[in-house]
Amino acid sequence: MARGPGLILSIDRFDYGGQPLFQDFSLSVAPGATVALIGPSGAGKTTLLRILAGVETAFHGQVLVEGRPAPLAPVPGFVFQDARLLPWKTVAQNLSVVRHDLTPDEIETALSDVGLAGLSDAWPRQLSGGMQRRVGLARALAVNAHLLLLDEPFVSLDRAVVHELQALLARLIAARATTVVMVSHDPEDAARLADRAVLIAGRPVRIMADLVDLGPAPQARSRADVAAIVERIESAMSGEVPA
Repeated sequence: MARGPGLILSIDRFDYGGQPLFQDFSLSVAPGATVALIGPSGAGKTTLLRILAGVETAFHGQVLVEGRPAPLAPVPGFVFQDARLLPWKTVAQNLSVVRHDLTPDEIETALSDVGLAGLSDAWPRQLSGGMQRRVGLARALAVNAHLLLLDEPFVSLDRAVVHELQALLARLIAARATTVVMVSHDPEDAARLADRAVLIAGRPVRIMADLVDLGPAPQARSRADVAAIVERIESAMSGEVPA
């Protein structure tokens, strides 16, 4: 099975409001890894995703994908903080917006993969919040099934729905050997999905801790595993354990 690409991000300087938000910042992501960037609001997490996606270009530095300079081709699949579905288009049409060459069979397969088989003709208003997020995930996978960027994808959802989506994501990521960079303020997101947690904070932003081995594969973690990883991340966030 082919693995998702490896990434290297190097930012010499990125200014925000006349002051450096990033300076001499670097991050590498192994092929097929799921890395969670965790930090407080305003720590630059979403900015890092926008740089990786090629949306934010006003920085000094470079992004390398498999050793080759970005922009990325194809672009990464991007899962946002909300579903961002076009309300005047059906579910199938929302997927086709990002991939005009999708066939009806490919659309049905994409929806089946996220647990929405048979809903291609539904309208966004007919779907629950969790179902809309699943459409957003299917759309991102349609763009690029091997490189996903996740920007706080579980905010404003009930915990039961969050756990369902986390389990779904873990299965899909493992099945596709996808490379994932996820940002969150919640250690449990990393504990349920990530191989590695990178804690960032400060101005300029720096890596406060890099927890490179979070234990068993995400889809195989027990509740006890998740609780232990959350405790480890929270201890690192409070400075109780070394980076």
